[in-house]
Amino acid sequence: MTDEEAAVATPHRPATLKDIAALAGVSIATASKALNGREHVRDETRRRVQQAAEQLHFSPNALAQGLFAGRTGTVGLITSDLDGRFSIPILMGAEDAFGAGSMSVFLCDARGDAIREQHHLRALLSRRVDGIIVLGDSANPRDSIGHDLPVPVVYAYAPSTDPGDVSVVSDNLGAGRMAAEHLISCGRSRIAYISGDVTYEVARERVAGAVAALGDAGLELLGGEALYGAWSEVWGRGAARTVLTRFPEVDAILCGSDQIARGVLDVLHETGRAVPDDIAVIGHDNWEPLATQSRPPLTTIDMELQEVGRVAAHLLVEAIDGRPGQGTHRVACRLVTRDSTAPAG
Repeated sequence: MTDEEAAVATPHRPATLKDIAALAGVSIATASKALNGREHVRDETRRRVQQAAEQLHFSPNALAQGLFAGRTGTVGLITSDLDGRFSIPILMGAEDAFGAGSMSVFLCDARGDAIREQHHLRALLSRRVDGIIVLGDSANPRDSIGHDLPVPVVYAYAPSTDPGDVSVVSDNLGAGRMAAEHLISCGRSRIAYISGDVTYEVARERVAGAVAALGDAGLELLGGEALYGAWSEVWGRGAARTVLTRFPEVDAILCGSDQIARGVLDVLHETGRAVPDDIAVIGHDNWEPLATQSRPPLTTIDMELQEVGRVAAHLLVEAIDGRPGQGTHRVACRLVTRDSTAPAG
């Protein structure tokens, strides 16, 4: 029995590259080049190899193909907030993007521990991943995970402090502008801002965007500045009482998060202010279980976190393909209009 006959006569054994080469009458190296679309293979030879592969129902080993091209078809994703409501959408977006290209993802949870993060980094590199996405536990800038690494790295949600690294974040400056412009379009002009923790860059950026939009309309925040505090309903309630006491003429309250806005709504209900007829309220984050169940449902800004994940994945693939980038890429946010804002009657 010839090699060609033997290859066809053993249907219960998965066909190998050697079987394909024998049936096509070429070397194993040529068969591999033809199946991987490499150059320097004649069209006639390529067709013969492909026909042999179809005849033998050949299913190529993805890892073997990747190794031939110098890749493993895997990437690492290191997160410090696996349970967080911000990180999960980013993970979903990245995995969706990788899935479209049949890329496998190794997920590692560093739990906010720098030592654990370095351990995961070493483990991923030992597995010969093609690249790594680093997802922070907050939106504040973070230190680079390392330099002179053998694979490209992209930072998502929390940007790297190194401008030479590639980072993907939501456009918080644009988000603040978008929120203020919406209130202005609803006819509001006496607008207060209750923000979260001032040590968070995103808090300051959202306020700066709102101030810029108000300035363009010839307006300014009530009191001339935002009130900074915690990212919580408790802070929202306390700050709302302060605003109502200092500025009884207020007709809109812009909040740095949906949790803050929920606290604001509680106080407005307690004090008999109708929302949105008397005072409009807008939040930030589009945390749907909270925003949709508020009374009334809360207008808010969606940070498009799944898109952040998708963009990070695409940038990593480009870097793996030899087209590395640098700097911070900002993903536009989206206004989600619900019943807590409406044109002033």
